[in-house]
Amino acid sequence: MDFSLTDEQSMLVDSVARFIDNDYDFETRQKVTQSDQGFSTNVWRTFAELGWTAMPLPEEDGGLGGGPVELMLLMQHFGRGLVVEPYLANVVLAGGILRRSADAAQKTRWLSPLIAGELQATLAFTEPQSRFNIADIATTATADGKNFVLDGHKSLVLNGASADLLLIPARTSGTQQDQDGISIFAIGGDTTGVERQAYPTVDGHRAAEIRLRSVRVNNDSLLGTAGTGFAALQDTIDDATFAISAEAMGILRALHEKTVDYAKNRIQFGVPIGTFQALQHRMVDTLMGCEQCQSLLYWAAMRAKLGGSDAQSAVSALKYQIGTSGRQIAREAVQIHGGMGVTWELDIAHLFKRFTAIETLFGNADFHLDRYVQLAGQAPRDVDYQRLK
Repeated sequence: MDFSLTDEQSMLVDSVARFIDNDYDFETRQKVTQSDQGFSTNVWRTFAELGWTAMPLPEEDGGLGGGPVELMLLMQHFGRGLVVEPYLANVVLAGGILRRSADAAQKTRWLSPLIAGELQATLAFTEPQSRFNIADIATTATADGKNFVLDGHKSLVLNGASADLLLIPARTSGTQQDQDGISIFAIGGDTTGVERQAYPTVDGHRAAEIRLRSVRVNNDSLLGTAGTGFAALQDTIDDATFAISAEAMGILRALHEKTVDYAKNRIQFGVPIGTFQALQHRMVDTLMGCEQCQSLLYWAAMRAKLGGSDAQSAVSALKYQIGTSGRQIAREAVQIHGGMGVTWELDIAHLFKRFTAIETLFGNADFHLDRYVQLAGQAPRDVDYQRLK
């Protein structure tokens, strides 16, 4: 199996690595998180200029035609650098829905400016009662002539305060947890009846509660066919789960490497603490955990690239491993650093906080273990590994 990168993928890695190392150090990131917006518009424009906002989107939609491997490479470095710019909300979530559900006119109106970095968008899919069940939607969209009237409450909407465009899954038919009957609407953030309550999250990002009170939109706001939005929603959430798992992998590598460096330099009882065999064993365990997560990340990337019924199983297996091995890696990093590991001035604490948020985003380890078991009965497809070279 050849895991070497193509020339184009190597160029992508080099560009994002240079950006993180030269232009996005920890101090810069801290200043950005303390700003009113919570991210830098200048940095976001740089993302667009470098082609990163276009990377995972199809060429026919104005993207660069990258796939899960390119997304994995990008997100790992975003994790290492603790990037707070809303790439996940804009490109993976909103972009994923638009490319799957929007017609040509809607893509020209919304997807093209999103790729150009001129439009902020998000997918508001979670609700207070839904937990991790994305089909549990109480928000309603009632037909009224040529219009729809939306009422409901969306919670923990990533980039929700800054988004110019809100993609809202709402129920046009069926009961609250039916997969059928879900429709997706694109509405402006300043539409009458949209109320937003913004707040910072524990990991330095921003989110919002969004309430829809008799929000009236026309039929042009409907993405795709009414009542058939669940498939696009599920596929997009799977892409996002894979993306944050890759981000978590970058975080875990950084935690492990920084902990090893700290153990080599921290002097206790006249010697570096890295000479203590007990700590050496613990750091070997975190290295093994990183390698296990990395292997599953590669497997999930291959399955996503090939498609098929078992791609969802691979994503859930990866998220489960991230949530179990990753939790141990993160805890060991903080414990070996001691009190320094929880100080605001050291990036270890911020890496830990971001990982903690990722651990529950789009489903925690228990949820994905249950999902993996449910999907395990599906027959796996034969893998044509030549297609992956």
